[in-house]
Amino acid sequence: MSTAMTSADGKRLRTSYFSVILSVSLVLFILGLLGILVMDAQKLSNYVKEHVQVTVFLHDDAAEPEVAALQELIKEAVFTKSVRYVSKQAALDSLRKDLGEDALGMLESNPLPASLDIKVKAEYAGADSLKKIKDALAGNQQLISEVTYKESEVEQISRNSRSLALGLLLFSAVLLLIAVALINNTIRLSLHSSRFVIKSMQLVGATRGFIRAPFIKRSFLHGMISGLLASGLLMVILYLIADRFPEIGQLSDFRAIALLMCGIIGLGVLISAVSTFFAVNKYLSLRTEELY
Repeated sequence: MSTAMTSADGKRLRTSYFSVILSVSLVLFILGLLGILVMDAQKLSNYVKEHVQVTVFLHDDAAEPEVAALQELIKEAVFTKSVRYVSKQAALDSLRKDLGEDALGMLESNPLPASLDIKVKAEYAGADSLKKIKDALAGNQQLISEVTYKESEVEQISRNSRSLALGLLLFSAVLLLIAVALINNTIRLSLHSSRFVIKSMQLVGATRGFIRAPFIKRSFLHGMISGLLASGLLMVILYLIADRFPEIGQLSDFRAIALLMCGIIGLGVLISAVSTFFAVNKYLSLRTEELY
């Protein structure tokens, strides 16, 4: 009978451990998905910002060597991601493609100027930075007739980026609190069945540190296993996304993802250990009659 009871207790204990690891893994997996979303949202925001274009219109009498030197100077500027020269004929061909041959059929000459199309780096795509860039370029009146960019588009991108960042920050904070609460409650429930063992050890004279040690060691192991399971599941999801949607997969920074996986494992270990510490302390502080 004693053997049967021991076997039943061992099975119940293993089931409890499995449920803890599974629950913590799922919570960490959701946090990992949020982390990937945050990273890719930032990359997507930068991708959009780096497609903001500053157009520098050139004088018709600008000499080719001077234009080439200006293009090289802009290319070396800290704010430049790329710069492309558009000739008068290329500008006309592009307009003809957009409007159709008939719309431009009555033109006797090409009225469009040559230009330099500049795409700026994401950190310089704000309204203030672009205004400074515009003013600096417009100062070269010998070669440049006008500098333009879509100000309304820039303002819209800035507003959307701020809203997205704030929304993700608030959502991340709420989800993190929920995750901590879920993991904490799961671990407390799993330790509930060990409350008499904890109290018995205390009654025979064991110190609090001695009683806590095996539970915290086990929580470290469970947290690490949970983090590894969550990381493995995230890798599978990322592989499937990259395989099905290559353009989305390219947004992922694998070094950042590796750091995220380490963070998930560390978070799993930390939350499990801290929750176990306080849960054991709770049962140590209870009177014997309060255990029932």
